[in-house]
Amino acid sequence: MKIIIIGAGQVGSTLAENLAREYHDITLIDLDETRLQFIQDHHDIQTVTGTGCHPDVLLAAGIEDADMLVSVTNSDEINIVACQVAHSIFDTPKKIARIRARNYFNKDYKDLLFSDSNMPVDVLIAPEQAVTDYVRKLVEQPGALQVLDFADGVIRMIGMRATKNSPLVDQKLKTLKEHVPKADARVAAIYRRNKAIVPSGETIIEDGDEVFFIAAKKNIKKVMSELRKAERPYKRIIIAGGGNIGYRLAVALESSLNIKIIEVNLERATFLSEQLNHTVVLSGSASDQELLLDENIDKTDVFIALTNDDEVNIMASLLAKRLGAKKVMTLITNPVYANLMQGGEIDVAISPQLATTSSVLAHVRKGDTGVVHSLRRGAAEALEFIVHGDVNNSKVVGKEIGNLIMPVGTTVAALVRDSEVIIAHHDVIIKNNDHVIVVVINKNKTKAVEKLFAAEPNLF
Repeated sequence: MKIIIIGAGQVGSTLAENLAREYHDITLIDLDETRLQFIQDHHDIQTVTGTGCHPDVLLAAGIEDADMLVSVTNSDEINIVACQVAHSIFDTPKKIARIRARNYFNKDYKDLLFSDSNMPVDVLIAPEQAVTDYVRKLVEQPGALQVLDFADGVIRMIGMRATKNSPLVDQKLKTLKEHVPKADARVAAIYRRNKAIVPSGETIIEDGDEVFFIAAKKNIKKVMSELRKAERPYKRIIIAGGGNIGYRLAVALESSLNIKIIEVNLERATFLSEQLNHTVVLSGSASDQELLLDENIDKTDVFIALTNDDEVNIMASLLAKRLGAKKVMTLITNPVYANLMQGGEIDVAISPQLATTSSVLAHVRKGDTGVVHSLRRGAAEALEFIVHGDVNNSKVVGKEIGNLIMPVGTTVAALVRDSEVIIAHHDVIIKNNDHVIVVVINKNKTKAVEKLFAAEPNLF
């Protein structure tokens, strides 16, 4: 697929690198020539210097035969105009725009604004909202490292760290059914000392394993309690940073939890205090030890660092943990920092660009793909395929899961049929319109999985 990406910031460069690794034809547009040269030196990506919404720049990038345009600059208006130019002049099939301003998402006029006859944006992605939703689910699911929903939230995948003295540690996976007899579940992937393991019934869970399991949303808590001691629901939360993400998170949680926000900018702190109803807003630095002690950091269930500075987030989180915060979650844009920090004093490293990238990948994948989630900061993927066809034009419809020829490093984890969750077992038969969740540990096999689940006319 030929894809043009406008914007070489964290989101655009991460997306370009991920897609280039999958052998898509990627061209990246940005005004920063130095940034583009660095990316081009390290990845097989073509670059064009210029303003991405200008027709001549798009022409130089090869827009005439592009399959998709993804505009993710920091300017909503440039992103929208780029899509308009691609539609009006070049008839580009798929146009995706990053939109940050909440005003554009107003339900009264969103559908009127974004249509082929007005502003032709096919898909709107909102990075701040994506990260807010991601963090909110982590807060609502104590003990989780990742919380991923499929099939409109009917089925959920949880990533968590197994701990000693839990019922399933040192046990074979095939005993899971014995431990949770009324809650069918499946372990879809295991990471042990940063190495992926494709699980089987004979796999033994070890203390410290990062385990990804899937189950109906209603059964999640029962399964989690088998992998580690159940954590009490969080009540007291301190948020460092009152930017868009911190503000939205407080709005989402303040009616049910005790929330405090620490914001260094006095003007922004004043705005937050006027807009939030139940949140305590503190003006100061999140790395101020006296302030944290005064606000009873040792009685805080979760400290969440959400400023736009990685170093500030990391240092504030480390300080909060050492002063007694039970858990810390930290927004880290640099993937190198994220890999270094998670699993130590920082419990959860949150990658904003991967939360956004996941919302784009579903539109890149072949076939009818519902959602795509990145696991472990992009090391693997979980994909939801909506199966179409019959035995004559599909390689999977009418077949038992155990008889599918799956690429090495891929696993069918579960499926949803008419809102019913069916955990994958070897004798489960796939039917038309099933939502099938597949975990791809070896991302080089993604295309092969896409081809397997896509209907092909006159296949047989």
